[in-house]
Amino acid sequence: MNLTISGHHLEITPALRSYVTTKLDRISRHFDQVVDIKVLLTVDNIKEKDFRQKAECNIHVKGKDIFAESAHADLYAAVDELADKLDRQVLRYKTKVQEHHHETAKRELQ
Repeated sequence: MNLTISGHHLEITPALRSYVTTKLDRISRHFDQVVDIKVLLTVDNIKEKDFRQKAECNIHVKGKDIFAESAHADLYAAVDELADKLDRQVLRYKTKVQEHHHETAKRELQ
């Protein structure tokens, strides 16, 4: 699994990097076919907005790309909300991908 964390108008500190990494480890524990994760953390410079800190994530899993974003006044809270959204989407995709086929009933020969 490749994890890329980048910041826009923001310097990614080691503490922030480790926090995002630990939050997104939950996704790879639930679904082992994650190929690539790209996280973008941004801070908007607009003063009027309450939710200026935004976290976006693209996850490339086998056969599909999953996207989620979250905005909050605190960046750590935005990352928490983002991880929850991604976890729900990945679990939904996992249950959809799993095979639910049953063996067909054999016909009786007469």
